[in-house]
Amino acid sequence: RNRILFTIFILAVYRFGTFVPLPGIDPEQLKVMMEGNQKGLLGMFNVFAGGAVSRMAIFALGIMPYISSSIIMTLMTSVVPHFEQLKKEGERGRRKITQYTRMGTVFLAVFQSYGISIALQSQSGGGVALVTNPGLTFSFVTVVTLTTGTLFLMWLGEQITARGIGNGTSMIIYAGIVANLPQSALKTLE
Repeated sequence: RNRILFTIFILAVYRFGTFVPLPGIDPEQLKVMMEGNQKGLLGMFNVFAGGAVSRMAIFALGIMPYISSSIIMTLMTSVVPHFEQLKKEGERGRRKITQYTRMGTVFLAVFQSYGISIALQSQSGGGVALVTNPGLTFSFVTVVTLTTGTLFLMWLGEQITARGIGNGTSMIIYAGIVANLPQSALKTLE
């Protein structure tokens, strides 16, 4: 029972973070921009992020940089002899691979969040900019906020795995998808 309650609490923290917006974004302009871009890749990414992309929340990157880094490291253990040797070392090697995976997560999150900050600054609708104060400061704040959000989600996932039920990363992805199911069902019926 305690493990289930802990998992529910962590998932509630995750859902709360999908509603905390990035600083420096005009919410009305964001709403206008997202209404026209719900189909395609952005809409699919929004589903996996639990709606955080459409609200441009602090968890907009979701846990995807961590998943990408994990996939890259899994491939590296098959291709690069150093990583293959680490894989064979047992617990010590697994900890080292986990450390590399986390560093890769930081790199990917910084790269992706910088791209998002540039994309947001270039958006404007009807002559009104999406970002209220564009520039280097906005880019810095966006990169720090989105990267920290991803690292926090990675930590939450590890907490669920250690003290909750199931694989934490999978639970976070599942919670994001399930949160959008009612809205997706209504759109389908429409």
